[in-house]
Amino acid sequence: MKSPDAFPTLKQLNLLLALVDSDGIASAGARLGMTPSATSHALRALEATLGTAVVNRNAPGVELTYAGQQILRHVRDVFAALRLIQTTAATSAGLKAGLLRIGSFGTSSSLTLLPPLLAGFQERYPGVEVSVTEKTDLEIEQDLTARRIEIGVVTLPKPQFDTLPLAVDDLVAVVPERHELADTDPIDLRDLGRHPFILTHAGSQELIACMFARAGIQPKVTHELQQLNSLLEFVAQGHGVSIVASLALPNRHDGAVYRRITPRSSRRVGLACLNEGRLSPAGAALWRQARTMHTRAE
Repeated sequence: MKSPDAFPTLKQLNLLLALVDSDGIASAGARLGMTPSATSHALRALEATLGTAVVNRNAPGVELTYAGQQILRHVRDVFAALRLIQTTAATSAGLKAGLLRIGSFGTSSSLTLLPPLLAGFQERYPGVEVSVTEKTDLEIEQDLTARRIEIGVVTLPKPQFDTLPLAVDDLVAVVPERHELADTDPIDLRDLGRHPFILTHAGSQELIACMFARAGIQPKVTHELQQLNSLLEFVAQGHGVSIVASLALPNRHDGAVYRRITPRSSRRVGLACLNEGRLSPAGAALWRQARTMHTRAE
């Protein structure tokens, strides 16, 4: 029988977190530097302390029991609180130290929105280490929920989070500079749809698909590319036309030109966090700076 005063250790709880992103119990322990024997012992000790199984051992992979899934949410809260304690302690004297984890959904935010924001922040708080991870918009949502990052740059709206608008990002046409549409501005979406189309697999893919769907147009997709530089070069070489979010584009790319599109389509971009009122001191400082910059820009 478990003792009513017994609590799981942080090592045991950390193992539970590692299990979620692993393909086996042993591999989860290995991520934490534990041997298979130590991992098995820690898992059994955790379940004995809790008085319930947290892993379904009959499942083909790692599958948490219902109790394990419910406990996992609180475990994430525990580690979020511990990080907040560490950050608060380290930054209490004028934000002289600390770590701020940020997620960025792609080129638009990483190249255009974040640099001026972080430049001002790190000039004011040089001792705070900022770590930026670039993933898809959906992955940023998941990392926020799992507390792997504190703040994310995302497309809006995101009603499940506290958010702060930063910019409106128009979608623009990218065509070869010698293309028949190069001298047209704005370009009708129906005209773009008549030419071979190069589809981006970056952050604006879903918005572009909705744009064509609303207009009842089926684009002639001939290439699907992940990297922006590859897409721009394919356009410049005359392999097709494309649509890209304007904030993601460099000022110019040899052989390609940018044109507005009619009907206009845009997306809103902003910061997101789980709870604005519970940000770490470093996170709260960045949030305040972003709000000030956005207010000045309006």
